[in-house]
Amino acid sequence: MRTTNVQESDDSQRRPVRRVVIAGGGTAGWMAAAGISKMFGKVVEVTLVESEEIGTVGVGEATIPTLVTFHRLLEIGEQEFMSAVQGTIKLGISFENWLDVGHRYIHSFGVNGKDHWSAGFQHFWLRGRAEGMASGYEDYCVELQAALQDRFGHLPRNGINYAYHMDASHYARFLRRFSEANGVKRVEGKIVEVDVDADGDIASLRLADGATIEGDFFVDCTGFRALLIGKALNVGYEDWSHWLFNDSALATQTTAVRDAVPYTRAIAGTAGWQWRIPLQHRVGNGIVYSSRYIADDEARHEFLSSLEGEVIKDPWPIRFRPGQRMKCWHRNCVALGLAGSFIEPLESTTIHLIQRGIMHLLQLFPQVVTRAAIDQYNAQLASELVHVRDFVVMHYHLTHRRDTPYWRAIGHMDIPDTLRHRIDLFRETGSVFHVPGELFGANSWIQVMMGQGVMPHRYHPTADAMSEDGLKRFLDDIRSNVLSTAGKLPPHMDYMRSYAPAAKP
Repeated sequence: MRTTNVQESDDSQRRPVRRVVIAGGGTAGWMAAAGISKMFGKVVEVTLVESEEIGTVGVGEATIPTLVTFHRLLEIGEQEFMSAVQGTIKLGISFENWLDVGHRYIHSFGVNGKDHWSAGFQHFWLRGRAEGMASGYEDYCVELQAALQDRFGHLPRNGINYAYHMDASHYARFLRRFSEANGVKRVEGKIVEVDVDADGDIASLRLADGATIEGDFFVDCTGFRALLIGKALNVGYEDWSHWLFNDSALATQTTAVRDAVPYTRAIAGTAGWQWRIPLQHRVGNGIVYSSRYIADDEARHEFLSSLEGEVIKDPWPIRFRPGQRMKCWHRNCVALGLAGSFIEPLESTTIHLIQRGIMHLLQLFPQVVTRAAIDQYNAQLASELVHVRDFVVMHYHLTHRRDTPYWRAIGHMDIPDTLRHRIDLFRETGSVFHVPGELFGANSWIQVMMGQGVMPHRYHPTADAMSEDGLKRFLDDIRSNVLSTAGKLPPHMDYMRSYAPAAKP
């Protein structure tokens, strides 16, 4: 890669953005192509360069509800999408063996109970629990109850929050068809050189067959290689491995041996954890682990010995370094997906972070590239990445496990101050620190913290303002409505068979 060290040029001298070049396909590349072409296909030319010789990581198969919103913005029909990607519904994540071996809780996409403007529902539940009139916290959330009962159905006024499990390779192909219909040009080719002009901007991509792809603005979706943002523009990377120990993964696919459940399973093991993602036609499986605490062969044995069903594809290895790019937008290049950051998929945030990068880019899309837009984009994305990082680190920090060297080392791990404050505030007051616009709302923090053993020492005095009889009626009515609503939903697979029958992609 050829680079040139120059001073930042004046914004007024930059050329207008008329040609957008996306380097790399996969989920990140084709999501970017879909978003940009849908919004700006009439005013910019979009070219995507990818090589069939270069595989993708191919493990982004569990999502969160923000993808539903992304599809609505792009006017993608849910039934067409679900059939194309062999998808199933996801209502949350089942965390198994995280607090301790044999313990399970579900982090759902729903909201428990009803809040008061001065205090969340958890305060009323905490008083009710102390006085023996409240049942388990899971009884006050429709999505959580539906997950436990393997049920799903749409409710009026978007009354149930959900996401998808999907085949990642099918999703990329689905978005390719969508993008090409909106004018995106796909070029097959392997990038061998990135040309940087005298001002320090990327000017073109050179391919192995000798072709040159010129552009005004470039999107780096080349995965961990980060050919543009890292190798060509020399943007550094902040390592988070002192908080997130895992650096390796194996992934495979197995035949289904039972009906798909409407949640992802995250199963903690001896030196990491495993995922189970049920699709209509198969199950996606993986193990995420720390090579410092378990050898690759041992991890492979632990993984394969735990699988159900017939292995369809030999497990493929993935090496990674958790962290974020110092800047995800530098000069005329934005990095999306693995080129910009990696936080292990414990809370299924990989596709969400791609989506957020795309949404911020669309909102700040430049007529010409300006420093102000770059600074705003990087500040927004960095804040969201730290928020997601802290949420994932919390799962490890709150474990009680000390049964292996891996878990004992985690017990001595320091945590970011931002995370420590959130946990301390909840433990001491029952309240949740939340900044508007953050991905994980108060209820997510509450479900995970209580799921992993953090029970507040006290509750807000607003809960004491309610009479004992009034509090009992309040809790009973919510619980009754939740259990009734969840119980009336159809079984998940009955719903899937009627709504999104399997079809060849």
